[in-house]
Amino acid sequence: MNSPMADDDGPVFEWYPIRLFLLYPGYKFALVVLNQPFSDEALFRDLWATAFMRVAADGGANHIYKLNTESASGQDYPLSELDVIIGDLDSLSDEARAFFTTTRGRGHRSCRIIQDADQYATDFTKAVRLVRKELSGRHTHLVCLGGLGGRADQGLSQLHHLYMFQTSPTYADGRMFLLSPESLSFVLKPGRHRIHVRERGALCSGFARVSGDPFAKYVGIVPVGRPSVITTRGLEWDVQDWPTEFGVQMSTSNHVLPETDVVVVETTEDVLFTIAWKEVQVVQLAEPLVGNKL
Repeated sequence: MNSPMADDDGPVFEWYPIRLFLLYPGYKFALVVLNQPFSDEALFRDLWATAFMRVAADGGANHIYKLNTESASGQDYPLSELDVIIGDLDSLSDEARAFFTTTRGRGHRSCRIIQDADQYATDFTKAVRLVRKELSGRHTHLVCLGGLGGRADQGLSQLHHLYMFQTSPTYADGRMFLLSPESLSFVLKPGRHRIHVRERGALCSGFARVSGDPFAKYVGIVPVGRPSVITTRGLEWDVQDWPTEFGVQMSTSNHVLPETDVVVVETTEDVLFTIAWKEVQVVQLAEPLVGNKL
């Protein structure tokens, strides 16, 4: 994803999430798996295969272990190359610990387990700090697998972390995405954003779930934190210089137009952009790619 450009109205940010997930040259990300169930195995496996680094936040390793033992792919341990498990480790099961610290005999290195007993930091925070420390200077983006369903406080906590780790107005530490089986969410800083929601003609051989057109029509732009004024283009119900605020009015359940490849959002303050994945019935999972571990 490109560094921000600028025009007379401020910075312009280009977003290419599909290229990131499809491992286009010059795009790479670290995968952080949170301690929440992830029901879309095909999507999980696509992201696992292309991640530059794979980290489980404590009990997130249990869910990866479960996917390994219950995989519908027909492969032995397709998700065994986990790099690090980090947290206070109060949720990590003995079975998952044993699984990921045992070399599986195919050249896979053992997983590092790091116990961080800091009670004033969440396991999510510990995982993000680790990735940014170990990949410092590489401008690697973060994809965090979790979900906004389930307990309301956990969902709000994940949104809190998205904001907490995106303080730079230019995303100097890399961009951060929260991904669930239902949607992709990320924070838009003040400025103009061009979000490429389709990559027509994208090369996606070997992917089971990610494609050049993976998103459904549903979009939300949510002013978490403080009021904003937004302008949009490419949506069914575009707005111009539109005030948005919790408890007043928000743009939710908007639609990407069928002909739209790029959604444009201008915002005066941080807002959360969320777009739904298409519902796809996967009949047979594709063979996984080998992640770029440069």
